[in-house]
Amino acid sequence: MTIAEAMKRRHSVRQYKDKPLEAQTIDALKKEIDVCNKESGLNIQLVVNEPKAFDSLMAHYGKFSGVANYIAMIGEKGPDLEGKCGYYGERLVLFAQQSGLNTCWVAMTYKKVKTAFTVGDGEKLCIVIALGYGKTEGTPHKSKKAAAVYKADGPVPNWFRKGIDAALLAPTAMNQQKFCFVLKGKRVSVKPGIGFYTKIDMGIAKYHFEIGTGKTGWKWSK
Repeated sequence: MTIAEAMKRRHSVRQYKDKPLEAQTIDALKKEIDVCNKESGLNIQLVVNEPKAFDSLMAHYGKFSGVANYIAMIGEKGPDLEGKCGYYGERLVLFAQQSGLNTCWVAMTYKKVKTAFTVGDGEKLCIVIALGYGKTEGTPHKSKKAAAVYKADGPVPNWFRKGIDAALLAPTAMNQQKFCFVLKGKRVSVKPGIGFYTKIDMGIAKYHFEIGTGKTGWKWSK
């Protein structure tokens, strides 16, 4: 499965089989997390065989079941933390999909188990990503029209359209899709909307956009 295929096939899954992650899958995830941490400066951690975080009233209210593994997105507090967690978290989500796993971004409906991961001085647990072998493959979400999530100062090139189509496949909190890509010449920027977790959503959409464009013919605005 290519990363583009993983992006199209991946949907949020909340119910998981009682099946532990395979050792080779754990090793592969840890290696990819190490790469992401080195690139980003984050302190992302994989938690396995730990069911307490999703064994609570909040988790059951959120219709989660069978969750015993998750990725803790942790990093230094600051204005860029949420966007960075969204970007690198989605990179790991799609890597997990390619590895035969299912995932779900989880912002509130879980319990923090302090012994399961380490949050350093000046750091913050931003969000977690549930993962495992899903009972289903999930279902696609409804998407906005492409024109609703971008602005352009001229004709829209094909690579940009592909990027926007990919961004619309990105998971967002409550399916808000409150992000906006701005095209000026061959420079692209992306801004979050107003609402809960929109900076995380922006980071997720940004990673999808890059995949859709193939990362050629354009650059991010500084």
